[in-house]
Amino acid sequence: MMFEHILIPLDGSRLAEAALPVASFFATRSKARVTLVHVIEEDAPDTIHGEHHLRDVEEAEAYLKKISTEVFAAATHVDYHVHSDRVRDVAASITEHVGDFETDLVVMCSHGSGGLHDFLFGSIAQKVVASCRTPLLVVRPSADCNFAAFTCRRMIVPLDGNPEHERVLPVVARVAKACEAEVQLLAVVPTFSTLSGSWTVTSRSLPSTTSKLLEISEEEAAEYLQKLESGLEADGIAVSVNVLRGEAAGIISEQARQFNADLITLATHGKTGTDAFWSGSLTPKVSRHCATPILLVPVHSRESLES
Repeated sequence: MMFEHILIPLDGSRLAEAALPVASFFATRSKARVTLVHVIEEDAPDTIHGEHHLRDVEEAEAYLKKISTEVFAAATHVDYHVHSDRVRDVAASITEHVGDFETDLVVMCSHGSGGLHDFLFGSIAQKVVASCRTPLLVVRPSADCNFAAFTCRRMIVPLDGNPEHERVLPVVARVAKACEAEVQLLAVVPTFSTLSGSWTVTSRSLPSTTSKLLEISEEEAAEYLQKLESGLEADGIAVSVNVLRGEAAGIISEQARQFNADLITLATHGKTGTDAFWSGSLTPKVSRHCATPILLVPVHSRESLES
């Protein structure tokens, strides 16, 4: 089974509802239970994202009940819960509910009163991914809030050679098999202009040496992805590999468009906050440049898993 229990935080706004078509698709494919959650915020504003904000328990319950009957297939088991004790830290409350309800996927919209970066890559995502070790599927709303039906036919999985990040692959395999989706494994090798850190110094002082090293990196990246490709193909999954050159976030975003990807899957070290994947700034950069939903899968070092 792909997922068993999906949690969807909602605040009553049209923007937050962008998560619903994606959640409904995965719930149907997985035959998963769904729990809709609203947390009553202490001293909540009257409006959120320019819309009426749910501040009353009865109103919130009526809203979640309406969503549960209008959005999800009749065969989907949908519960709803309003956390009536007013809280200051909504993010922490949502995170607690992830554990209390034993959910194995959280689906939410990438927005919040503190802005995209604060909501997605600050408290909520960090607590969900780090504390609960639960995959988080983030959906970016369209400007007009028109939400088309979602399907998952093609997935992009960026990898960088770090064995810890390969722990995303079992989740990728489950989703791909359940959705009969094609998977592209992607590696991005930097160019001279996109090098950072100590590589920048080397490229300036030894340009020919750096060029050869980058060529070797490209060849090694292709061999690395091909080994992972074989494992997924043995599991009956249609897989391709691609090695591209440039700045990682921009390349991933553009390749998602070129490949017509329905989902990008990224490994994340939630315990380090925004130091999530590769240089740490990749995930928010991809989200800002690409409208494709992103599935963040928490991976942890063996030391943290054993602690």
